[in-house]
Amino acid sequence: MKQPITGYLIDEEGDWVARLACGHRQHVRHHPPFINRPWVVTEEGRAAHLGALLDCPRCDAFEWPDHIVEQAGRDQR
Repeated sequence: MKQPITGYLIDEEGDWVARLACGHRQHVRHHPPFINRPWVVTEEGRAAHLGALLDCPRCDAFEWPDHIVEQAGRDQR
């Protein structure tokens, strides 16, 4: 399922991660020749890709975003 990029963050290893509208996150690395995303290395490039659609395999698998947790003790009728 395609989801728009809403922002970015840097992971513990220094790689860029896109925040998607669905709540999932996805690495957007630039490691040529295998992964070619030169736009991710500049602030202007990242800004230009806000709203761009990325395929979200976690949405395709019906996975909840990591920050959503089940509340214990709720009555499930």
